[in-house]
Amino acid sequence: MMKENIAKKSMQKNSVEKKNMEKKGMGKRSMEKKGVEKKSTKEKSTLKMIMVKRNIMNRIEVDHTKDLKVNSEAKELNDLLKKDAPFIYEMLNDYGKQAAFPNKGILVQSEEAKQAKLNASVGQAFENNKSPMILNALSQQINLSKTAFLYSPSSGQKNLRNIWREMILKKSPSIVSSLSLNNSTISLPVVTSGITNGLYLVGRLFAKKNVIIPDMMWENYQLIFNDSELETFPLFDTNQTRGFNFLGLKKKLNIQGDKVILLNFPNNPTGYTILKKEADEISKVIKECAERGNNVVVIIDDAYFGLFHEPDIFHESIFSKLCCLHERVLAVKVDGITKEIFAWGLRVGFITYGFKGMNEKTASVLENKTICAVRATISNVCTLSQVMALNTLTSEGFNESVHEKYESIKEKYNTVKNCLVKNKRYSEFFEPMPFNSGYFMCLMLKKHDAEQVRKVLIDKFSTGTIAQGKIIRIAYSCVSTDEIPKVFENIYLACKSLK
Repeated sequence: MMKENIAKKSMQKNSVEKKNMEKKGMGKRSMEKKGVEKKSTKEKSTLKMIMVKRNIMNRIEVDHTKDLKVNSEAKELNDLLKKDAPFIYEMLNDYGKQAAFPNKGILVQSEEAKQAKLNASVGQAFENNKSPMILNALSQQINLSKTAFLYSPSSGQKNLRNIWREMILKKSPSIVSSLSLNNSTISLPVVTSGITNGLYLVGRLFAKKNVIIPDMMWENYQLIFNDSELETFPLFDTNQTRGFNFLGLKKKLNIQGDKVILLNFPNNPTGYTILKKEADEISKVIKECAERGNNVVVIIDDAYFGLFHEPDIFHESIFSKLCCLHERVLAVKVDGITKEIFAWGLRVGFITYGFKGMNEKTASVLENKTICAVRATISNVCTLSQVMALNTLTSEGFNESVHEKYESIKEKYNTVKNCLVKNKRYSEFFEPMPFNSGYFMCLMLKKHDAEQVRKVLIDKFSTGTIAQGKIIRIAYSCVSTDEIPKVFENIYLACKSLK
């Protein structure tokens, strides 16, 4: 009886609610419509909240730059960039915006004091006859002035910087016409302690959350740009030409937002340099990205520049295509004497900047911030190395000597090519990836893990290579020409032994 009364009351309640809804013109369809309207209102509210959050985040970002601890010297540099090159200013990360070489610091004051009769400024030691206080055991090892043991400016030796800039323009002559056409300049190179240090310094000034880079890369990039995520795309396309995958780069650049890109030709590890038409395609997709309102920093690792073994590849640095491409594109050339003049252990590199509209003032700002980064990390580059580099670059017969060495490496390259063509049986276990320049080439293994093959090569064939996943890297540059065929035969036999 109790259950019947409850059910009856529930039915009466529902009937009353239904009549009330009908009175208000709220039948079933009206109720559904109201639900849709509520949902639509909720969606609009959610969208509004998202937009508000985005605006708040944008304001936070703007406020964040305002709240940076920037001293008066850095502010002066930043204001000049904001006025003459605002997009370049935006490319700087927090450290880059804070960086400024002290214009009244110890190094500047000690430089001014060099002209004084009594110089008690710099932290170096001199004999009573005013010659550098150098141990005989050191000075007797080299036939150079004792001044080669003194400090260098944080920017590097001025004569060396000038000579290197001349070499950049000579080796990539299209830069000269491009600068003239666009009423622009490139910066005076800042000396670094090798290319690794140069890349690190550029990253310290410009790297942000992501760095876009081909998947075939030098492993040290992961250490150099450890505060950024390396966002990769396949280096090679999948069609029969197996050339540079500019469509993969384009896909990355099609996503709206500022970009930092790292390009390396000749590429380490593959030994691939882009063709002339590929250089045009790369510059095209980068320009299109900039034209959509994105700032683009392109870091160019030119460690192996000049070691070109085929006539159809692009024989200039990609820097020549990018240094005057667009006001929103900053090209940063990082190079050095390491491979270009066969001086690996001297550790002398350079950083050079270029963008469309760069003038002497904006160039000096970027140089100043880079010199600040040098001062903050290594203080200055070894003077002895710089002196030796300068003397070599200006020596009689220098170009002929370099050409002779380049030809020697090219002979080794041709030996590799011929070896692979003659031995078709190698295709059972591996095939070469595209290569046309530099020191290296890579083999893609078909059946085995590269590390497993590398260990067998060491243990059973006394042959050293580098393993990366399914890839074996061969540095043919460091193998005698007549021994190169033996390297590939041993790789084949190692694979066969694991069959």
